[in-house]
Amino acid sequence: MIGVLVVDDQSMVREGFAALLGAQPDIEVLGTAGDGQEAVDTVRKLAAQHRAPDVVLMDVRMPRLDGIEATKVLLAEEPAPKVLVLTTFDLDDHIYAALRAGASGFLLKHAPAAELLHAVRVVAAGEALLAPEVTQRLIAHYLATGPVADESDRPAALAALTPRETEVLRLVGRGLSNREIAEELFVVEQTAKTHVSRVFAKLALRDRAQAVVLAYETGLVRPGR
Repeated sequence: MIGVLVVDDQSMVREGFAALLGAQPDIEVLGTAGDGQEAVDTVRKLAAQHRAPDVVLMDVRMPRLDGIEATKVLLAEEPAPKVLVLTTFDLDDHIYAALRAGASGFLLKHAPAAELLHAVRVVAAGEALLAPEVTQRLIAHYLATGPVADESDRPAALAALTPRETEVLRLVGRGLSNREIAEELFVVEQTAKTHVSRVFAKLALRDRAQAVVLAYETGLVRPGR
């Protein structure tokens, strides 16, 4: 069973998501919260009962503690849940900050029910929910207005990567799946998956969301490329 906490300051949205998720045979709604502080308090209470949620469905704009700050707090907890951010617009100016905070992906509030269910299951399985075309457009939009890093600014950790692993990180940053990376590198998918896992381990990355952010922030992937 996938344990989920639904966080949104609008009661109708909160209750609607909870009802939809709770009707699934493999998902259990462990609770709901109306703001970020209540979300943090609820997760801690559930963890003390050994029922910590696997996924927190997190709104961004909320009173007391917003979704971004709540995400930062939750991801410092032990055990840390996966956070799936809810947004009204796919270029919400808070989404990039949420990814930087460690969120595993984002979902539009008006997405079809099937997409919501798929998103929760994907994130619970440890994958990042990042549609390549939306993710590239989102991150490029915000990084295009700031300074672009050059190679001298790249973290020392990137120096530990082999040329092939650096290329793999670049492809992950462009939003490619393991299958697409395999096609680009002319290797089998399992080999591509192994390369990705090694890159994540060397750079202490939690998932693809963090890898995408790092690839853009270090200039490994440039906006529009």
